[in-house]
Amino acid sequence: MRALRHGDRVRLVAPSSALAGAEKLQAGISCLEAWGLAVEQSFGLERRWGYLAGDDQARLKDFAGQASLWACARGGWGSARLLEQGWQPLDGWLLGFSDVTSLLWAQVAAGRPGAIHGPLVTTLAAEPAWSQERLRQLLFGEAVAPLEGQGWGGGVAEGPLLVANLTVATHLLGSRWCPPLQGAVLVLEDVGEAPYRIDRMLTHWRLSGALQQLAGLAFGNFSNCEQPEDDDRPGFCLEQVLRERSADLGIPLLADLPVGHGSVNAALPLGRWARLDGSRGRLALL
Repeated sequence: MRALRHGDRVRLVAPSSALAGAEKLQAGISCLEAWGLAVEQSFGLERRWGYLAGDDQARLKDFAGQASLWACARGGWGSARLLEQGWQPLDGWLLGFSDVTSLLWAQVAAGRPGAIHGPLVTTLAAEPAWSQERLRQLLFGEAVAPLEGQGWGGGVAEGPLLVANLTVATHLLGSRWCPPLQGAVLVLEDVGEAPYRIDRMLTHWRLSGALQQLAGLAFGNFSNCEQPEDDDRPGFCLEQVLRERSADLGIPLLADLPVGHGSVNAALPLGRWARLDGSRGRLALL
């Protein structure tokens, strides 16, 4: 994938939920423009269809034409509907996370490079400076530092990197838009899911044999995923669920990566060869 250069064209797309306002979007545009990129918006803020940012065909048309970077405005829900409508993998970079997992994984499943799990346009300005700089470095072909987390052991694994929202990726399993999992290093994140629901999804991955195919597994941010404090029913905490559902896989494990829904969403390129060190607690691109 060609690295971006000063003056390259960025096309803003809205494949998921309707936007709530212009302030965060404009702040993200300003970040992209500060990198010397030419930004164009393919949609109006008033465009909506129910809870979506326009009907399926309108959102699909956002991807018409040419661009060096396709930057998704926000997540929510809706991008998987575009796969059903014939969305085609892109020739340029594709940036987003959360619901955009559907498009990122479809890009990789088609054998195309350029998918980056990273900030949305509406979340970019809120990222700390080092996270913004990391995204710029990836897009402009510069080296990036490893990400640090909490090593859960298992040694070292290398393989093609996959990053996903757990809920969205779970609904792609068994479809032709799910990229190969055999030998992959997988990073999962999520938001607003109770521990029992995460247990249920990871159990589905186990029953399908998906987790057993991986070379390494890492967990990013799982924001607002603990059992509410006022819920006095017996249960497990999030870490107990993640550890128990992964401990017997016999692969390197890593937790608490600064990836996903949270105060930091460090960018990661899908398909790149990566090394997961479960002893040192580190994920590095090779």
